[in-house]
Amino acid sequence: MRECYVGIKIEHYQWVNVINSSTYIETVLILHALALAGGFASRAFDQHRDAGPIPKVIGQGGNNMALNFTAVASRAVTAMLLSLATIGGANAVPFFWTDWTGTDQDSGVGFRGQGTITTGTATVGVTYTNPLGIGFYQPSGGIDYYTGGSGATSPYTSALVDNRPTGTDIIALQYAGTQTLQFTQAVANPVFAFVSLNGNGYAFDQDFEILSLGGVDGNACGYWGCGGASKVVVPLVGGGFEYQLNSNNVGGSEPHGTIRFVGTFDTLTWRSSSNEFWNGFTVGVQGTAVEVCTANPTLPECNPGTGRVPEPASLALLGLGLAALRFGRRKQT
Repeated sequence: MRECYVGIKIEHYQWVNVINSSTYIETVLILHALALAGGFASRAFDQHRDAGPIPKVIGQGGNNMALNFTAVASRAVTAMLLSLATIGGANAVPFFWTDWTGTDQDSGVGFRGQGTITTGTATVGVTYTNPLGIGFYQPSGGIDYYTGGSGATSPYTSALVDNRPTGTDIIALQYAGTQTLQFTQAVANPVFAFVSLNGNGYAFDQDFEILSLGGVDGNACGYWGCGGASKVVVPLVGGGFEYQLNSNNVGGSEPHGTIRFVGTFDTLTWRSSSNEFWNGFTVGVQGTAVEVCTANPTLPECNPGTGRVPEPASLALLGLGLAALRFGRRKQT
């Protein structure tokens, strides 16, 4: 289980240092656990940095209710710990994958393919452009190259991604060079699923995290076998960085898996490092930027410049708090 960056300390049934924050806020992320323990819809905790007072409780319907905190402390803590344990292993969410359609839209040697991503409330157009051309394009039918395992053992699912790519749609690459994905509106936390990164590598213009690999952490191998991959961050001349995903031949030479770009994007650009026939990909999203950031307005990826992006377990905890709790400003002392 990944660290949740949530510190909890109980002294004489007072809550202190629940979240180490540079700003004063109402600490409400533990509402979910307390709701399980005491049956209340919401509880707001007045808390200062040094020590927290006995909490003020707001019951169902907003009516003020008195609560003997010592009577529920044990149950509350137990429920909270169970909730945190659940977060560590059950916070995967469904992703929406691209439905690639049509044929090559580039009349020259290059390739331009188009598709759509249908989320809960929107349809997003996706365009892939490669001026050097590709190996092949499979917008429907053909072989399903995303096989291997099922459910949690798929090379394409993880603690964050609940479902592998749908259908058989794939773009197979062949040439070294730069290519681009463009979305008709900003999307949140896009996931890039890759097949058979055999002796090759991709260098992206955006940072990413490796979510899953075939043959690693209990996952089954991919269609062509198993293989490891590594992330390498390379400084660029003149400033900036290149974020490389490279096959490393650990456990095999056929990496299959997923990586995730944390944030909101309307364009992704990367470079294939070598000529190789073939390695393939498709892309999915958690939702549009509007959908995700409306539901979770304080996520770091929805507020650029607010600081370090938490680990996934922290994001899940934050989501629980936002879904159930009300935030209030604290008077600075």
